[in-house]
Amino acid sequence: MAQKKNSTLLLTKEEALASRGWILLDATGKTLGRFAAEVALVLRGKHKPTFTPHVDSGDGVIIINADKIEVTGAKEARKVYRHYTGHIGGLRETPYRVMKARKPEYILTHAVKGMMPKTKLGKAQLTRLRVFAGAEHHMEAQKPIKVSV
Repeated sequence: MAQKKNSTLLLTKEEALASRGWILLDATGKTLGRFAAEVALVLRGKHKPTFTPHVDSGDGVIIINADKIEVTGAKEARKVYRHYTGHIGGLRETPYRVMKARKPEYILTHAVKGMMPKTKLGKAQLTRLRVFAGAEHHMEAQKPIKVSV
């Protein structure tokens, strides 16, 4: 492929698919928002020099030790997760501490999802996010590269 000087390289769908890989991240002791922002960056593919906005060129992300993520300030006491059941008066609120004890994976998934684009492409990129509460994962077949953020 011949390229002019100072021209932008646009990635095709096939080239992006061939360059895709998996990255393993450890959430131990990391701050929730800052860590989620880094994960969203990798899922979108913005960490690569060949980033093209309309092509899904991001890598898959495996997060381990989601139960050891931390928040700063008074968020541990004040942060609340809300969902609506669909019935009248069905707004449910779950405090951060309770959610961390019950579903620590949801905390990270929810944070990363909020930082992704609200489009078909963003939803497709989010399917390559895997979050595990403990240090064990079953994704060895993907040959993830361990990276420290």
